[in-house]
Amino acid sequence: MKNQTFVVRGDYIQLDQLLKAAGLSASGGEAHATTARGEVQVDGKPETRKRAKLKPGQVVECGGMRLTLTEA
Repeated sequence: MKNQTFVVRGDYIQLDQLLKAAGLSASGGEAHATTARGEVQVDGKPETRKRAKLKPGQVVECGGMRLTLTEA
């Protein structure tokens, strides 16, 4: 699995926005579908809420990528 860090600007980022910004989804619709299929894990647990608010310190896994969220 490829590890990468992602800087969160502000208090949080929504899951669908993160997937698009990190290049794991080409569009918001694709991000929603990926999440709905249960292909995303947050902190090791499946996450199906498209607009889950993610904060620095959390880890998101999707499509062979592990994103560690950090503060700006």
